[in-house]
Amino acid sequence: MVTGGTDGMGAALARHFLNAGDRVVVIGRSRAKFEALLTTVTSDQPVGSRAEFVAADLSLVADSRRVVAHLRANHERIDALVLAASFIRQRRHLTAEGHEASWALFFLSKYLFVTGLHTLLGAVDRPVIVNTAVPGARADAITFDDLEMGKGFSFARSNAQQRRANELLGILATNHNPGLSYVTWGPARLVRSSFAGEVGKTMTIAATILGTLAGQHPDAAVRPIIDLIDTPTPGRAAYRGAKQLTLTDSDRDHEDATRLAAAVADVAAG
Repeated sequence: MVTGGTDGMGAALARHFLNAGDRVVVIGRSRAKFEALLTTVTSDQPVGSRAEFVAADLSLVADSRRVVAHLRANHERIDALVLAASFIRQRRHLTAEGHEASWALFFLSKYLFVTGLHTLLGAVDRPVIVNTAVPGARADAITFDDLEMGKGFSFARSNAQQRRANELLGILATNHNPGLSYVTWGPARLVRSSFAGEVGKTMTIAATILGTLAGQHPDAAVRPIIDLIDTPTPGRAAYRGAKQLTLTDSDRDHEDATRLAAAVADVAAG
């Protein structure tokens, strides 16, 4: 299952596993992009029912809950869950539900998927979650009394908080299922993509030029992810490209993970 599976690295992963003969569920906002993705699948095996699309805007908590409920009702197992949905915002933006959009997309949706789908992941021998949250955030990156950054929002602070929160989510997930492989992963260098988001002209131009000149093709960028999915190792891990990084495992990390779960308990409970 791949969130953000109609663009960039998410689409590259969906295409790879469809070509490999697997069943793939793609979560995204555009069915047209999903249909276009299917035209790039070169497998000799008919795609047919092996490719499923679920439309959702994962910056909306209600949509994340709906997708989780759909998967639980229609699937018995999930071998690999890839959390790759992305939409970059440089400024604070509130959704129609009143949540800060980046926090909702980059953490709340992932929390709901990881916690809501644990039974389906637990139904397989070697489940794996790959969370495309670049590892290595500071331990003090989370503002627990203002998670949605109503005060002093900045793109840098928001990004660091999301990254730290997703590392802590790995502690919660593997505590619940010790056999789970939970990987926070970031590309080794810039990846060519459609760069979806609401950003300034300078960032858009820079990303377009650098991506064209020096960026990896998504198919090449996701090779390390494919290897991690094909040969999962239980426990937490972090990677930049194919290079494994050291993760901390201190008392503070575990205390912060528990504190984070308590802080978003109301959202998870609905």
